Amino acid sequence: MSAVANEIYRQLGGNRFRVMTGAKNMVSTENGIRMRIGRNKTNANYMEVVLNSMDLYDITFAKVTRMGEMKSVRTYDNVYNDMLVSLFESHTGMYTSL
Repeated sequence: MSAVANEIYRQLGGNRFRVMTGAKNMVSTENGIRMRIGRNKTNANYMEVVLNSMDLYDITFAKVTRMGEMKSVRTYDNVYNDMLVSLFESHTGMYTSL
């Protein structure tokens, strides 16, 4: 994974985040990370976190169908790193740690 993707993964909670949320198929992008997430209250099964030019994060939640089509997309722009976990928890209803 790229340094940016590793840092985002660490800020989300690392392996504890992966276990608690059912995150899998993590893919490092040029300036972010994308992954599939487990069942949650919003039906989103896809999440992408990208570092933008202002050194803040843009987060996208979506439902990806079997045909690869993205539905019910919700994006959050200019999120600070200390807000990543709380935004994830409030959007999905899943906790990232015990």
